[in-house]
Amino acid sequence: MSVTMRTVSEDEADIRLDRYFRRHYPHLTQGALQKLCRTGQIRVDGKRVEAKTRLEPGQSVRVPPIPASEKHAKDGPRPLDERLAREIRKMVVYSDDKVIVLNKPSGLATQGGPGITQHIDMMLDGLREGDDPRPRLVHRIDKDTSGLLLLARTPGVAAKLAAAFRGRDVKKTYWAVVVGRPDPLSGEIDQPLARLGGGPGAITIAAERSDEDAQSARSDYEVLDSAGKKFSWLALSPLTGRTHQLRVHCEVLGTPILGDPKYGGEKAHPDGFEDRLHLHARSLMLPHPSGGTLEVSAELPPHMRETFRSLGFIAGSTPAPRRR
Repeated sequence: MSVTMRTVSEDEADIRLDRYFRRHYPHLTQGALQKLCRTGQIRVDGKRVEAKTRLEPGQSVRVPPIPASEKHAKDGPRPLDERLAREIRKMVVYSDDKVIVLNKPSGLATQGGPGITQHIDMMLDGLREGDDPRPRLVHRIDKDTSGLLLLARTPGVAAKLAAAFRGRDVKKTYWAVVVGRPDPLSGEIDQPLARLGGGPGAITIAAERSDEDAQSARSDYEVLDSAGKKFSWLALSPLTGRTHQLRVHCEVLGTPILGDPKYGGEKAHPDGFEDRLHLHARSLMLPHPSGGTLEVSAELPPHMRETFRSLGFIAGSTPAPRRR
C-alpha cells in the first residue's frame, strides 16, 4: 500500500473532511481519522487539516495507506450477478450524467428487509459506469407498486434531489384502478394517518386529528375514466409523503385499489382480475440538478394493461422523457 492523492470533485463541494472519508473509506473510524489528521498523515493541498475542515472542488487530499478491516475485506460487496445487472438495466427509462430513472416492476422491493432476497438497492452496481460512484436511491415506492423510481449518480446530486422532495418541488402522479367510483369525481383527500404496530406487519390507518400519533396527509385525485360505478381509473398526486398514503386514502374514499393485499378487505379482490395491486407511479416532474425541469413517464405493467383492456380504459401512448 502507498500514499494516494485524490482530487475533490465539484459534487463534493463544501463537504467536511470526515464525511469525505466516510464516503470513500467507510470502514475508517472517526477516531482513526482524527489521529491521521493530528499526525499530519492526511493533508489537503499539502497542509495539515482537522476532521471538520470543509473541502473545495479541485483540492488535493493526501490519503495515507489505509488497510481494509478484516470484516470489510471479508464482507465487502461481491460482484453483481450479470443476470441481475441486465435486469436492472432493462428498467432504465431515462439516464444522463446526473440522474437515472427506472420503471420498477410490481413485486420487486426497493430495499431489503425481513424475507426479502432481491431488491433494487442490491442491483444498483449494475448501473455503475467505470469508476463512477454507485448510484443512490432518492426515494422509495412500495414493493407491490410499479413505476418510476429516481436515482442519483453521485451523493451530491442525491442531496439536491432529496431537498427537492422535502420541499415538495417534485410532482408525482400515480395511476390506480379502484373498485367503485368516487363522489365527487375529483378533489383533495385531507385525512390524517397513523402507523399501527411495528416491523413488517405494521399498517397505516386513518386517524383523528387529535390523535397523538396522527400525521397530516393530503392527496389530490381525479377520475380519468370509469366502468359504470363498478371500477374507476384515477390519477392520484400525494401532497405529503406518508407510508401507504394513497392506498389508505383510496380506502377512505370508499374505493379501495384493485388487488390491494393489505387494505380494502374483500372489496378490493373481485373475481375476473389478476389479484395484484393496481397502483402505478406514472410520472415525475422535478427540477433537474443541472437546471431546468425533467419530466418522465412510465408504461403500465402487464397486469394493469390487461385490466385497462378488459374495462375499456385507453391510456394512450407514453410520452418520451423531456428536459426543458
